[in-house]
Amino acid sequence: MQNTRETIEVLNDLIQINNDRIMGYEQAIRDTQPEDTDLKILYASMVAESHRMKIVLATEVQALGAETEQGTTTSGKIYRAWNDIKAVFSGHDRHSTLLNCENGEEATQRAYRQALNLELPSYIRELLDRQQEALKSSMDEIRAMREQYA
Repeated sequence: MQNTRETIEVLNDLIQINNDRIMGYEQAIRDTQPEDTDLKILYASMVAESHRMKIVLATEVQALGAETEQGTTTSGKIYRAWNDIKAVFSGHDRHSTLLNCENGEEATQRAYRQALNLELPSYIRELLDRQQEALKSSMDEIRAMREQYA
């Protein structure tokens, strides 16, 4: 079984991933055209979802006697900068923002899969399984909307 320090690192990494997701969707809200209120509502629900997940992860980190991460991942910062550059060329239409969000969701799924490939306490694994399933549903929703505008 993985030691407590490694479990804390995994949980903190996922907190940072959720922070990336929050920042990505907040950017998507800003990039979305004013008339696309349905997308703004969807993106706001994704922000709220990540806040809830982050709170659950932080609670576990604190229960293990550690401090929670507050920032974002370096790759998340690089990814957001790339999306800002790409948006200059592709614009901020529905399809572009949905595609950027879908790419972010795929990155989030990869992070959760990597975490679940590690040896974790069973209660942490169950928690991460539930979060990954919820995130998969969100990704499917984003993908379905993007496919409407392909």
